[in-house]
Amino acid sequence: MQISPDQGAFMALLVQLMGAKKTLEIGVFTGYSSLAVALALPADGKITACDVSPHHGEIAQRYWQKAGVREKIDFHLAPALETLDRLLATGAEGTYDFVFIDADKRNYDGYYEKSLQLVRSGGIIAIDNVLWGGSVADPTIQDHDTVAIRELNTKLHGDDRITLSLLAIADGLTLALKR
Repeated sequence: MQISPDQGAFMALLVQLMGAKKTLEIGVFTGYSSLAVALALPADGKITACDVSPHHGEIAQRYWQKAGVREKIDFHLAPALETLDRLLATGAEGTYDFVFIDADKRNYDGYYEKSLQLVRSGGIIAIDNVLWGGSVADPTIQDHDTVAIRELNTKLHGDDRITLSLLAIADGLTLALKR
């Protein structure tokens, strides 16, 4: 469930290249991806981090503290769709530079749609696990997670609100640039 070191380095570089200051992470796990991004952000940069696991959240916060980036990360322990709705309700639409989605696959489409509202034009939504170990290319595999990712990949391919790039890094990383 952890992103790979090369993916973390790539995302950190991407955030720096964009000059991102405000980012969103959906699915924290033990905090490695948010740590990589936080270290790449400027001193006034912020991450809104969403996860449902108190155990993983505690682990993540411990690492953020050790790395000296805890103050950059606003951790929300709640279902991400609820947190995203709260952000939208409080006027955060179009204010995020970068979003990273790496949580429960069945909600990927909902996360994407809400992230598309939250990210600014020219901002990037990065979506992890879009190759799903190759399963998305095998039509005989029909479990819920694989189908959800496969359907999102198809949707993104035809979505004229974004410019799309799928990278074969780690388990597949989609970059969706909001037009």
